[in-house]
Amino acid sequence: MGSITASMLYSYTTCPHRVTLDCFGDPADRDEVSPFVELLWERGHAFERETIEALGIPFLNLRGVPREQREELTLRAMQAGEDLIYGGRISHGRLLGEPDLLRRTESGYIAGDIKSGAGVEGATEDSDGKPKRHYAVQLALYSDILQQKGIAQSKDAFVWDIHGDEVPYDFARPRTKTGKVSMWDEYGEVLARVEEIAGRHLQTTPGLISACALCHWRSHCRREIVGADDLTLISELGLSTREKFPPGIATVADLAGADLSGLIVGSKSTIPGIGAKTLQKYHARAVLQKQEKPAPYFTEDVRLPTSDTDLFFDIETDPFRGLCYLHGFVERGDSGTETYVAFFAEEAIPEDERDAFARAWAYIQEHRDAVVYYYSHYERTIWKQLARRYPKIATEGEVVALFEEDRFIDLYSDIVKPKMVWPTYSLSLKTLAMFLGFSWRDTDPSGAGSIQWFHQWVETSDDTIRRRILAYNEDDCRATRVLVDALRGLATPR
Repeated sequence: MGSITASMLYSYTTCPHRVTLDCFGDPADRDEVSPFVELLWERGHAFERETIEALGIPFLNLRGVPREQREELTLRAMQAGEDLIYGGRISHGRLLGEPDLLRRTESGYIAGDIKSGAGVEGATEDSDGKPKRHYAVQLALYSDILQQKGIAQSKDAFVWDIHGDEVPYDFARPRTKTGKVSMWDEYGEVLARVEEIAGRHLQTTPGLISACALCHWRSHCRREIVGADDLTLISELGLSTREKFPPGIATVADLAGADLSGLIVGSKSTIPGIGAKTLQKYHARAVLQKQEKPAPYFTEDVRLPTSDTDLFFDIETDPFRGLCYLHGFVERGDSGTETYVAFFAEEAIPEDERDAFARAWAYIQEHRDAVVYYYSHYERTIWKQLARRYPKIATEGEVVALFEEDRFIDLYSDIVKPKMVWPTYSLSLKTLAMFLGFSWRDTDPSGAGSIQWFHQWVETSDDTIRRRILAYNEDDCRATRVLVDALRGLATPR
């Protein structure tokens, strides 16, 4: 068995089968790394460099040292009592780690990583959030190595995150409401599973999840998933849910042909962790998938509002800069004519973000009688954030009140997810619009791609890239219109 690394544990928390393929897959089956993933790496490395350069305190830099020498130099530095080591390498037995930082404390050395994301997840105004599981398992591996080598006494680590915060990771901290499972327990479970995979004692199978889009095994796995008629082909049925089904229901066809009367008792199902309503939903989607000419349908009465003007709304953001740079609308009048209206931040600076928001807000105010369609809560969430930044344009309360008007329709949250059955593998706007026959003009349309394009535009000011972003956003708006027209054809007349 080879070394067990932090990246293997990180991968396992997202997709166990990726660990298998990274260890034993044929490199010829790998896809090219997507430009967006390359951008993630670039931004991560740049943030790490910026953080280290701005430290203002002495540290030992081992990042440029060849790996075969780095571990010995790291051990010597710790034995000598170096206060802070950057780019070290540590190992014990089968465990191998390369923490960004090793810091000396009264109880020995603790490890830290520099992350170009938030150090916690689920943070709100009322809650600080909790450590991220995929960060925790990496850091716990470093802590495990340090303890086994006798260099550390505590089960602690830390993250320096994108907000400039140092986020402590206390591995004794409970991760469940009962308090019985700690982050260290979770690390032990993940480590055991990765060891079984690396030792060929645990067989994994691929499943269709959102992370597939950026994985270098995506094409290889998709062929296997479709060929196996895997349950994850049912929209919103993920890996953990798949594992709850009994062996006799292993495919979409199995579920479509299942007799639910033997699986449902009252409001509960006989499958642990899956309620009766959820099982009925998955079953309906499976049945529809297996029809020769499947067509989506409503599960309850739906009436869409009408108006002389419809607006189909979509925004584009850059999560790296925390910037909403484009508000796009396709406006359709009662004559059926359509116009694309875009409000673009011409520079990646707060002033231009504010101005684009101001113009979009004014545009919405000018169309008080229009019905506004958008897909998922993202537009509402981002506009609330913009209102907090620029309250002179609109207050958060005004944004909330606007989106609560009956004429604002969140197609995903209000209609598609709770009141419909689709035969598609996912319920994303792109999946549904493509099922309905719509096609994007771009050869590789994706939200991740648009982020990478905007980064290119900021770096080059190339107007060709700007036009590509605008065309993509316009197509997103028109895809929303295609979906609305299809829903109107299915909906109950007003």
